[in-house]
Amino acid sequence: TADPEIFDLIEHEKRRQSRGIELIASENFTSYAVIQALGSPLTNKYSEGMPGNRYYGGNEYIDQIENLCRSRGHLTHGYYTSGGKKISATSIYFESLPYKVNSETGYIDYEKMEEKALDFRPKLIICGGSAYPRDWDYKRIRSIADKCGALMLCDMAHISGLVAAQEAADPFEYCDVVTTTTHKSLRGPRAGMIFYRKGPKPPKKGQPEDAVYDFEDKINFAVFPALQGGPHNHQIGALAVALKQAMSPGFKAYAKQVRANAVALGNYLMSKDYKLVTGGTENHLVLWDLRPLGLTGNKVEKLCDLANITVNKNAVFGDSSALAPGGVRIGTPAMTSRGLVEKDFEQIGEFLHRAIQITLSIQKEFGKLLKDFNKGLINNKDIEQLKADVEKFSGSFDMPGFSLADMKYKD
Repeated sequence: TADPEIFDLIEHEKRRQSRGIELIASENFTSYAVIQALGSPLTNKYSEGMPGNRYYGGNEYIDQIENLCRSRGHLTHGYYTSGGKKISATSIYFESLPYKVNSETGYIDYEKMEEKALDFRPKLIICGGSAYPRDWDYKRIRSIADKCGALMLCDMAHISGLVAAQEAADPFEYCDVVTTTTHKSLRGPRAGMIFYRKGPKPPKKGQPEDAVYDFEDKINFAVFPALQGGPHNHQIGALAVALKQAMSPGFKAYAKQVRANAVALGNYLMSKDYKLVTGGTENHLVLWDLRPLGLTGNKVEKLCDLANITVNKNAVFGDSSALAPGGVRIGTPAMTSRGLVEKDFEQIGEFLHRAIQITLSIQKEFGKLLKDFNKGLINNKDIEQLKADVEKFSGSFDMPGFSLADMKYKD
């Protein structure tokens, strides 16, 4: 082994993944074929520029790979055309306003969105979310955008795999630009894609008859050379592999199962009288409102971690703290990739129920302050038993990206 230390840490991570229950909605387990492409000699090549127009020579095969990846991206998604602290970089350059959900239902309040848009007159309306368990009304948002003269962009990072499999509403009919990451429900490598309209614009009052969309040059220039340099060709190759897989009947069945598993998990939690934002889900995630229990998401996340259940704390509407929010977000893509079905997610729901009961017991005994609560996590027999049960359960399922038999740490 060239580097025993790194090798050993990778083997530990393999064990963590294979013996744990991965419920972070933005994570997935990619295939062995994708992992092979990520570890290929494609990583050796510089390829600044575009196919057929590179700064460096020797890119004849890289060009073919990138063009193949682009064509598969169009095919998988069924669309082809020739006052506060500034946290993100976009807030430095652009003024933005949020729209909100209805405080009673948890659904997007489209009427309020329209009122705000007509008052603010934005140049761009963005839809898409990381913790919204319902489909988006793209037609309604398009109507709002047209009324105020705005462009419409959808960030479908979380649901792109569902969109590709026709298991979620399709944003392409209504949006000017669609963006996505590729490692979530699409089950690819860590990368991104940008789709944009090309060609003649549809007829519109006050618009020249020969008007065409002008996104291509602007977006391409923004990516390179404005923001990025040498592409990661091993990731482009791996993405091409993932996109081919996403066109298969097996992937469509996978995406359908992702939704079914999320519904099954949500129904199980609600059968235990737990509160879910919007009262359920239509996609790959549920947002669990812990406030009726007097708990915070960071406590539940920490306890679940100790039991090899990976969830993430998440704000719910009305929260004032991102560090100690009132909810946790739970997703089904990763464990569905390991072959779990509805009955298995009901068992996961039972594990989560046990985790909540342990959390409540510790908080009652040690107090609500995090420093006091943490004392109750040490040498806790209930957590240790839950962890043992979780590892036994999870260890009975295969991993798509590596062989369990070849692992260094099997127990």
